[in-house]
Amino acid sequence: MKVVDHINNAKKTLFSFEILPPLKGQSMQAIIDTIEPLMEFKPPFVDVTYHREEYMYKKRQDGLLEKVTIRKRPGTVGICAAIINRFKIDAVPHIICGGFSKDETEDALIDLDFLGIDNVLVLRGDPIKSEGAFVADPNGHKYASELLEQVINMNNGRYLHEETEGNHTNFCIGVAGYPEKHFEAPNLSTDIRHLKRKVEMGAQYIVTQMFFDNNEFFAFEKKCREEGITVPIIPGLKPITSVRQMTALPRSFFINLPNDLVNELEKCKDNKAAKTVGIEWCINQSKELMAGGVPVLHYYTMSRAESVKDIASALF
Repeated sequence: MKVVDHINNAKKTLFSFEILPPLKGQSMQAIIDTIEPLMEFKPPFVDVTYHREEYMYKKRQDGLLEKVTIRKRPGTVGICAAIINRFKIDAVPHIICGGFSKDETEDALIDLDFLGIDNVLVLRGDPIKSEGAFVADPNGHKYASELLEQVINMNNGRYLHEETEGNHTNFCIGVAGYPEKHFEAPNLSTDIRHLKRKVEMGAQYIVTQMFFDNNEFFAFEKKCREEGITVPIIPGLKPITSVRQMTALPRSFFINLPNDLVNELEKCKDNKAAKTVGIEWCINQSKELMAGGVPVLHYYTMSRAESVKDIASALF
């Protein structure tokens, strides 16, 4: 079922979450161990991230360094199939620009369509860790809007090569929103205008970047509605689980932490205390968002279920 159909059929706020594919060489058991404890809260869908390639340098026998490309977390398509088969819920794969050509994207979407997967979340993706700026594949997409157009074209039976007589895919397409703006956008208003363009192109729902101040989300939601964006906006939440995340999350995701949260985390002597603070903060965030009528609460698990289970137990 499509994400928007789950939302339209729901009588209360839904619960969903995102998982990471395991590192190359690890088994599916890590995914099962994350999902199974959360199934009691009846998630209608689970997101599975897609990760682009990274560069490593290996020393050759002649002593020179060789640049090697490696994808550390492959398996998104296979994981989605396994989730559907084992748990009988919908899986939402992320589709990204970085590291993929247009033809590779088309082939991945064909595979997903064959598997009966109804939803995709379309993202530009991050730069390679060793590079300062995003660089697209020479035959790929530079922007999420370009990738979105490719998915929409396939929904309309238009493929990359004219000689292909295309089946009409039927993907429900989600896109990302940034309550504190995308870090490359000059301001929030510009960012929301770009988001509106994606909705006008055919995006059917929005999932936000993590945030820790609900005022930021509600202000973002209000500006989206004023701009004419009417599709569901799903807040993305991340419980803090360690003292280090107080500085690591703002640095990695270009977000701010509220003073009250920082003050509580600074009192924590260890990660156990920080985890308790993070869970309590996320529960309170979630309750306020539910009272505000959000359609879904979407949690970034980082493939660890414990904190999210504690939060869900208090809410669902």
